[in-house]
Amino acid sequence: MELNTLKPAPGSKRARKRVCRGIGSGTGKTGGRGHKGQRARSGGFHKVGFEGGQMPLQRRLPKRGFNSPTREDTAEVRLSDLERLRAEKIDLAALKEAGVVPAFSNAAKVIVSGKLTRKVALAGIAVSKGARAAIEAAGGSTDAPIPQPKPKPEPKWVAAPQPEAQAKPGKDEAKAKADKSEAKAKGEAKKAEARPDAKPEGKKGKKGE
Repeated sequence: MELNTLKPAPGSKRARKRVCRGIGSGTGKTGGRGHKGQRARSGGFHKVGFEGGQMPLQRRLPKRGFNSPTREDTAEVRLSDLERLRAEKIDLAALKEAGVVPAFSNAAKVIVSGKLTRKVALAGIAVSKGARAAIEAAGGSTDAPIPQPKPKPEPKWVAAPQPEAQAKPGKDEAKAKADKSEAKAKGEAKKAEARPDAKPEGKKGKKGE
């Protein structure tokens, strides 16, 4: 075999279709575009997925969950991975060099998986709550900040209820009070007349007496 005799495999290279080269070619006149219409025009193009104004398929289908675009940027590191490393001071570069995390990772986080029996010092690596306890129990340390609880939101300001001003009695109220007092006086007068201890009127005496 010589370099000047190398050729592509049969069928791997096909000649480009040359359109609009006469009716004998099968793609003459309209060049395979058909008669008229948007796709027959030069520049007649809509975005991919356009369905003529109809709700496109990618919008008709239901959506579920959330795919984070940065989910692969942070790699997970097990405690057993730290156990295998020989270095005592471990950072992201050391993890990449040892092949524990991918080369394109921008960060790493240690999770509770496996056992750690040796002392390690982590720098620039996040840790979970359980992993922090395991590292400190083995005599190691980490510079990851301890997460602080979020402060409770303060209640919104509410205006104090104002004492209602006493309304001045109107004409109708004054009239009703007057009628009530008058009726009360009449009732007392009737009761006084109906008392049994009232003095009877004196009898007329006989003549000559």
